[in-house]
Order: sequence, then structure tokens, then C-alpha cells
Amino acid sequence: MKLIDEDDKSRNVPEYGVSEISASIKSLIESEFSRVRVRGEIGRVFTARSGHLYYDIKDEKSVLAAVTFKGQVPGLAIVPEEGLEVTATGKVTSFGSQSKYQLIVDDLKVAGIGALMAMLEKRKETLQKEGFFNKENKKRIPYIPNLIGVITSPQGAVLSDILHRLRDRFPSNVVVWPVTVQGEKCAVEVSKAIRGFNAIPVSKGGYRPDVLIIARGGGSIEDLWGFNEEVVVREVANSSIPIISAIGHETDTTLIDYASDIRAPTPSAAAEIVVPVRVNLLAELRSLEARLINVIAKLHEVKAERLTYLLRFLNRPEDLLASPSDKLQSISLRMPKALNYAIQAKRLNSERIMAGLRSNLLKNVMTIAQNLFDDHFQSIRRLIGSQVKLKRSTFDGIGVRLSNAKLKKNLESAEEKLEALAKKLSFLTNIELQEKSKRLKYQGQLLMNLSYHTTLERGYSVVWIDKKIISSKFNIKKKKDMVIEFKDGKYLL
Repeated sequence: MKLIDEDDKSRNVPEYGVSEISASIKSLIESEFSRVRVRGEIGRVFTARSGHLYYDIKDEKSVLAAVTFKGQVPGLAIVPEEGLEVTATGKVTSFGSQSKYQLIVDDLKVAGIGALMAMLEKRKETLQKEGFFNKENKKRIPYIPNLIGVITSPQGAVLSDILHRLRDRFPSNVVVWPVTVQGEKCAVEVSKAIRGFNAIPVSKGGYRPDVLIIARGGGSIEDLWGFNEEVVVREVANSSIPIISAIGHETDTTLIDYASDIRAPTPSAAAEIVVPVRVNLLAELRSLEARLINVIAKLHEVKAERLTYLLRFLNRPEDLLASPSDKLQSISLRMPKALNYAIQAKRLNSERIMAGLRSNLLKNVMTIAQNLFDDHFQSIRRLIGSQVKLKRSTFDGIGVRLSNAKLKKNLESAEEKLEALAKKLSFLTNIELQEKSKRLKYQGQLLMNLSYHTTLERGYSVVWIDKKIISSKFNIKKKKDMVIEFKDGKYLL
């Protein structure tokens, strides 16, 4: 076995170093596959911290590593998603340090309508699960908006159709945010326009629209794809301003149609939805005005008839005032007579009471009171005397059984208590007598004040007939002796 290569046959085979052969392979690959298109299914997708996008493109037998560098990612028509069938355009290069090759992709598109529709359905299902298409999130379109925002291309017939339709139906203020409605910039510019309108502060006389219209004309699914991008759908669903989507013709459907508050089949239909017909509105107002006038007139007529009916049951004001006025006048005429009569009745009643009190009656009352007091006092004295005798007999009985010394001592103590009781009795008796005397004196004074003799002392006189006091001139009887009593005596007529 030879350890040194000395074979003459191998001397004609070129010899390369590892780096040389790697560089040669890389040059060969890049020159041969400097611009290629590869169709396949997206496999594993990975975004590095540097911003580079790494993914696999595969078919039934092979896998091709692909990379899109950070600066190329914004230029991609679609974002690679696992399972999506795509056509990738770029150049093939090798990675010598690991003996690998990869496709540097600068353009990525969906491979065919079928793949595009499959991706659309998958995206629709994902967004629907997140709640962006829920009906309860839909906002109400204002009936007559003060300002309408339109997001569309300034070129083409779409904007002129919307403005013309608005002018015919209900002339309104319109502000336009121009965007690209097709191609790679479409989704970015439409999203920016929605955010821009929502960022305008709400204020009187401001430029914040009350409703937005996103519109473009018809086209293929590739032409309308910008309105299927997830970033646009999210902005439409999160907008605080109501949005009407008007993309393409009636048969064209995009994902923002599900996220918007109302979907219009065409841009012209969006203009018809956003404002009413001014002529019809004026006609309706006139009709309502006429109905209101008729209702008010009818109501006025009914109320007038009701008032006329009720007036029949009301008296005239002068009749209502006549009866109270007559009553007041009658009372005012009777009032002085009634007062005089009441005064005379009270005066005669007082004189009758005073005349009924006699001096002899007063003396009798005082005598009876004095006798009652004396009887009460004697009863108290007898009661006390009997109690003293009872105690003395009790002491005598006890004294028999006691010694003289002890008896003497108890007797002296009892005599002291008896003496104290006697003093207390005398004191209480005097107080009782004084109190009774005061009351008797007060009652006597009261009788004297109420006696008619006191009235006689003031210059009055009392007329007697048959020992009865005459209180009215109508009580005087002819042929009867009349006695007039003065303070110093009586006079017979």
C-alpha cells in the first residue's frame, strides 16, 4: 500500500483546496442560477432577531432552504405562511462553511388561484375566530353625516361616481384620502389612511369624518388582494369611525367586507347608503308638517268642544260672589246686637250670682268651718289621749314585773319620749291651725269679693220684688212692692 500519491494517471486531475472548490461551486451555482423561479409549498418559517426571514420551500421529494433579508421583506407581495403554495423568485447561492446552498428570495407570490383562495379561506377563518367579523361589534351609520371621508384612488371613475351620486342625492362635505388601490403599496396605504382619519380629534367644526367609504373598482382577485391583507382587516375592525366597504362589483368579496360596518355592492351604492335623498326627505318633512298641523287643529277643536261643555256647569262669577257677600252683610248687621245681648246676659248672670250670696250665708259658712275645725281638733286630742293612756297602762303592767330601779329608768325614758311627742304634737297642731285659718280667711275674702254687697259699695243698687232680684225691665210687675237696696239701706217704692 502506497502512502504517497505517485500515480501518473492522477497527475492530469486538477487539485483544489477546500475553500477553492467551495468558491468554485458557489461561482458556478450563482452563474448558472442567477435568476430563477421556484414553485413549492412553504414549510418551516422562522424570523431571526436580525429581521431576516428564513423558511423552507418543499415538494414531495426535496426541500430548498430560502431566505429573505431584512431589507427585502417589505417588498414581498405576501408574507410566507406554512402550508401556502407559492412561486419564489431569486438567486441560488451556496454557503461554503457548511456545504449548503439556499435561495435568496426577493419576490414571493401565491402559486395560482387555487392556492390564493385556500390562503384567503384560512385567513378568513383565523380572523373570524378572533371576533373581527362579529355582528355585535358593528357600528351604526349616522343618518345625515356632517363630513364623509373617502379612501380611494384620486384617478379613475370611482371617486367621480361617488361625488356625483352624493351631489344628486344630498350635497355633503367630503374629504378624500388618496391611496394606491392595487399592488404592494395598497394594504400599507389603506391602513395608514384609516389610522389617520381616526387620529383626528373630535371637535366642533373639525375635519374628523362621521363615516368612511373605502372604495375601488372591480378587478381580479390579485388586483383586489390588498383589501384581503390582515393589516387592513384589523384596522377596519378597530376603527372608531363607521366604515362602508365598496370594493369592486357586487360579485367581488374581500375580507374587509366582513369587518366593515356595512358592505356596499358598488361605490355608487355606498354613496346611496351614506346619505338619504334630499328631495324625498323634504317631501317627507312636508307630509309630517301637514299631519302635525291637522292633529293640532283637531286637538284644538276637541278641547274647545270640551271647554264649551264644561262651561255649562259653571256659575257666573257674579253669582258665585253674590251669596257670600249677602251672608257677610247680614252677619255684619247682626253682630253688634248679638254682642250687646251677650254682654248683658253675662252681666245679669254675674249679678244674679252675687245677689245670691248673703252676708248671713257667709257667716254660716264661716261658723260651719270653725265647728268642723274644732271637732277635728278635739278628735285629734282624744286620739292622742287614748294612745297615751294605752301606753301608760302598758308601762304600768310592765312595771309590775320590773325592778324599781329599772322601772324608774324606763319610766324616765318613756316620760322623755312622751314629752317629745307632746311637743311635736303641739307644734304640728299649731301648724295645722295656721294653715286652716289661712284657708278660711282666703275663702271668706273670696266670698266677700263675690258678694253683691261689694258691688253696692261701688255705687250700684239692687232692685227686689217679692224677694227676687229684678234683672230686666220686662220682669217689673205693676201693683207689686219694689225695694231698692243701696249700700247704706233699702228704699221701698
